[in-house]
Amino acid sequence: MQNQKIRIRLKAFDYRLIDKSALEIVDTAKRTGAVVKGPVPLPTRVERFDVLRSPHVNKTSRDQFEIRTHLRLMDIIDPTDKTVDALMKLDLPAGVDVEIKL
Repeated sequence: MQNQKIRIRLKAFDYRLIDKSALEIVDTAKRTGAVVKGPVPLPTRVERFDVLRSPHVNKTSRDQFEIRTHLRLMDIIDPTDKTVDALMKLDLPAGVDVEIKL
């Protein structure tokens, strides 16, 4: 797997989970001898929702909710077979979405 790059993109609602997962991936890759660039924090996506408090009147009275989606990007340069096997066996928290591109 020489002259290749693995790009890992992490997505989560909780920044503590995503930072912990990124640290685990970086430690695993460095332990197996690969070069890691990142984690690079990408812009946080904020979705806001306005909901009427009352079902009948008082249009001006609303609740506001938001969901923040945190993103991290990492590149693993020149991964070995040992690196790929270690990353496949890695157990990450349930709240983290992982996208891997070779």
